[in-house]
Amino acid sequence: MATVTNLYVDQGAFYRTYVTVANTDGSALDLSGFTAASQMRKSYQSSTAYNFTTSISNPIQGRVRIELSSEQSRIIPAGKYLYDLEVTSPTGEKTRVVEGIVLINPEITKI
Repeated sequence: MATVTNLYVDQGAFYRTYVTVANTDGSALDLSGFTAASQMRKSYQSSTAYNFTTSISNPIQGRVRIELSSEQSRIIPAGKYLYDLEVTSPTGEKTRVVEGIVLINPEITKI
């Protein structure tokens, strides 16, 4: 079962966070050879998705970086979204490791 973590993003600003993926015993999962993907949507059924830029930043420590550039966050309408982060093993097995709500706070300064 995925961990639940909510994210707060300022529209039009750079955003970065890290997720550490753990084994059931709490030790870091070695993500060598894994890939990661993350999207947010208004609802589970929404056909419109916004992609986070993801990368395995430290495979031995199980760390995944999730980012939105200021250009990416600027085009996302302010509001509440659902998201998840999945990792895919070298054999193709997908695991959802975190999920939750993303709140996009509206941008005020637009220069």
